[in-house]
Amino acid sequence: MRLSKAFIPTQKETPAEAEILSHRLMLRAGMIKPHAAGIYSYLPLGWRTLRKIEGIIREEMDRIGGQEFLLPVLSKRDIWEKTGRWQQAGELMFRLKDRKGADLCLAPTHEEIFAAIAAGQIRSYRDMPQIWYQIQTKFRDEPRPRSGLLRGRQFLMKDSYSFDVDVGGLDQSYRLHREVYQRILKRCGLDFFTVRASSGIMGGSESEEFMVLSSAGEDKAVLCKSCGYAANLEVSTSKAPAYPCETEEVKKVYTPGKKTIEEVSGYLHVPPQRLMKSLLMISQKGPVMVLIRGDHQLNETKAQQVFGCEFRPAEPEEVLKLTGAQAGFIGPVGLEGIEIIADLALKGARGLITGANEDDHHLTGLEPGRDFKVDRYTDLRTVLPGDLCPECTSPLDISSAIEVGHIFKLGTKYSEALGATFLDADGEHRPIIMGSYGIGLERIMVSAIEQHADKDGIVWPITIAPYQVHILPLNFEHEEVRRLSERYYDVLIGRRFEVLMDDRNLRAGTKFKDADLIGIPVRVTIGERTLKEGKIEIRLRKTGKVYKVDKNDAADKIAAVVERLSAEMH
Repeated sequence: MRLSKAFIPTQKETPAEAEILSHRLMLRAGMIKPHAAGIYSYLPLGWRTLRKIEGIIREEMDRIGGQEFLLPVLSKRDIWEKTGRWQQAGELMFRLKDRKGADLCLAPTHEEIFAAIAAGQIRSYRDMPQIWYQIQTKFRDEPRPRSGLLRGRQFLMKDSYSFDVDVGGLDQSYRLHREVYQRILKRCGLDFFTVRASSGIMGGSESEEFMVLSSAGEDKAVLCKSCGYAANLEVSTSKAPAYPCETEEVKKVYTPGKKTIEEVSGYLHVPPQRLMKSLLMISQKGPVMVLIRGDHQLNETKAQQVFGCEFRPAEPEEVLKLTGAQAGFIGPVGLEGIEIIADLALKGARGLITGANEDDHHLTGLEPGRDFKVDRYTDLRTVLPGDLCPECTSPLDISSAIEVGHIFKLGTKYSEALGATFLDADGEHRPIIMGSYGIGLERIMVSAIEQHADKDGIVWPITIAPYQVHILPLNFEHEEVRRLSERYYDVLIGRRFEVLMDDRNLRAGTKFKDADLIGIPVRVTIGERTLKEGKIEIRLRKTGKVYKVDKNDAADKIAAVVERLSAEMH
């Protein structure tokens, strides 16, 4: 492609709406154009990179026997109601009605539709295993679209689904996908890691996320440098450092208007570790009081798993009715008919302080088990930096990360709901066992930019770069410069390399700035000065290394460099 004919509208200035590095660089490099909040048009340069990523994904999925589908974006309501996700998805789901008044949605994912296909076609254990996938546009009505392509309302995703006879088959399909994702991300040039994760409304027994460390990431990864423990903050566990305290007698103290941990801690001149948060929740099964240490935060994902159903904080009138006090002055002592669940960090604690179930009063000197009952101890807290690793007791780090892929062992949640059963070897009907595996194309592209960019612009891994070679004639009107540039351009394209040539009549400085911004891996600079020596320059965008090669065999040298860089990515 000749730059004089290409639509690559680069910008010198950073757009005001850009929040993160990748967003700024993609706008400046002319890769994307905003259409509405969280909705973008992909311009030719950006679309070429997405197609490269798509090609790698398709190649790797086909390698493990995946069969490609293309399912509809529009989906009818009833299939989602069978699994309960029409309600669970809430406002994240785009909903609409057709002219006859039937409810439809723009599918945010396709578990239901794939399971429905399986229900009609997979009849025997002999029909499995199966791996089906698609690369499709997804829609989610994000309340606050931000971070460029990371949190958009329309995005491209590869989602695949495995269908197996038993748990052993699911384990094999899950392993194949884990290995495939590792190959995909390596080929895309990403430095990534895998963490334990929450299954959320997807359901299932096990899930893992593939993450890339980045300050732009909206996820938090808990990592142990000593043993390699890694988990999403939502599900991570740790050993909280104990706070020693002596046994005390229980006393009721006057705390006028002091409701928060900070207020009570300051008023009583004690550290927050001495306090105990008493949180009254209303679940579908009834009221529950959750207890956690004053310096800790409740992890709602863990609480959801513990409760096993939907829950919410009690309303002020509910708190008053059930405890006799306002929120901020409630506690477990003397409560009847309410389940009490405590975080593990409180097990064996002494000298605790919490509400007395009387306005403007707290109790001090409390011990779980002695002064109030605890129905269950379980992990409820959010891990903090410096907590001890649950596997080796080394200090844990918490880092921002971008989630690029997520794999799930779904089990039979969707097959049972949609009647996807098969006849086993004994002639018995059994539900198909499913897995679900997603990977985000834009997230891979964004992660590559965030991970490799420098102060001058994008630095593409060669496997997903929009072009492999950028020919830069410094004076295209000079006869020999133009002749050699055209020669290399034609020869390399004839050898099926992807080449961008800057044939514009612009100053050399402008061309260099655009080349650095766009970030093509191999730059070929042809100028009058080096041609006097019989040479041209080959420069690697990633390292800045420059090779001066003879102008007569430069095409072979350029091809060799591209082939070497490509081979390093496999």
